[in-house]
Amino acid sequence: MKFFKNGIVYALILLVAAFVLRFFMMDFLNQNYSVWLRLLAVLIIIGFGAFFVLRGCADIIEETTGVLSERTKLAGGLLQSFGTAFPDMVLGIMAALISLRLRSTDYALAINYAIIAAATTFGSNFFNIAYSTWCIWRQNLANLKNKSLFMIPFLKKAGIVKPIKEHLRKPSLAELNTSIDVSTALTVLTAMVALSMVIFGQVKNMPVGFVGDLYQLIRPIGMVIFALGVLILYHFRKTQRPESMVEEIIEEEKYFSKKSNLFIWLALIISGITILLAAETMVHAIETLSSITSIPYVLTGVLAGIIGCLGEIMVIHNFSVNPNGRIGDAVVGVAMDNIVTIMGAAIVAILGGIFLGGNSLILIFVIILTFNTILIWQISNLKNYFLQK
Repeated sequence: MKFFKNGIVYALILLVAAFVLRFFMMDFLNQNYSVWLRLLAVLIIIGFGAFFVLRGCADIIEETTGVLSERTKLAGGLLQSFGTAFPDMVLGIMAALISLRLRSTDYALAINYAIIAAATTFGSNFFNIAYSTWCIWRQNLANLKNKSLFMIPFLKKAGIVKPIKEHLRKPSLAELNTSIDVSTALTVLTAMVALSMVIFGQVKNMPVGFVGDLYQLIRPIGMVIFALGVLILYHFRKTQRPESMVEEIIEEEKYFSKKSNLFIWLALIISGITILLAAETMVHAIETLSSITSIPYVLTGVLAGIIGCLGEIMVIHNFSVNPNGRIGDAVVGVAMDNIVTIMGAAIVAILGGIFLGGNSLILIFVIILTFNTILIWQISNLKNYFLQK
């Protein structure tokens, strides 16, 4: 582990931190306290929750996927996606559950939470696709110039991207093909969600004070989207990494490679409970931020999306700047992460709690589809580099 040698101890520390956020800090969001104290509580919950609790859980998830992939023969990107998509998926689901609880008592506030649920889910897809596109573009640029580059210009601490020829191990063509196929499936699935919301989901019973159109992902479409997501993940479930590379990667992840499957799953279950507690607290903090500052709920929902996708961003970043052959996992994992997130949106739709305003819906989905197309282009360029060499 990055901070503690014992993975279970680290997981338990994160769990205790999540309990503090949920059962102590969340009380300070109450309207009985002053505005400044509530804002301070919001900042502490979001900052500590994102950069310690969720980031720590992402570390645990990242360091177990290689081991589980080797033992189960499932794609590392698939296992990675379940772990890294879990925070933003849970943030969206928690916002939807809160929305459902409020539906009979405060319909307008329920819609606000439902908008947070949608913006969190699809906002996270936008950010991790955008950063993944950046990472692969920097890798392609390093290959083209045949020299090492800073991942972020002028920021050495962000890491260095080396040309592929200097990598200790390289992704296989099969992994790159899979990432293109899964990214294409993601594009189709995302377009289906957007079109179905516009065609079938316009809300007639508008909440008081809401200006503009409002669209819902309806329950039957949610069921179809969820089923398609399951089929896509099942189709691409097998690992494409050569056995020799698997053995070398497992050797690097020595801590978990020496543990039993039960131990690994225990660490992951503890991490999952931690994420649930942190997610519920952070959703309430985000709603409080909107109510105090009058920032539109869709914007604070997108902020929640950034928080939720930090795990995937850190994985694609780490696998890009560390030339140990895991970039193949990363590019597959990004697409699968977003499919899992869309499945989370489908679950929210089945529960009956995902809405987006007209302009927000158009902007979010157009941006996602644009960046996903650029990501496919960059992965194709990386594949072409191997074919040319």
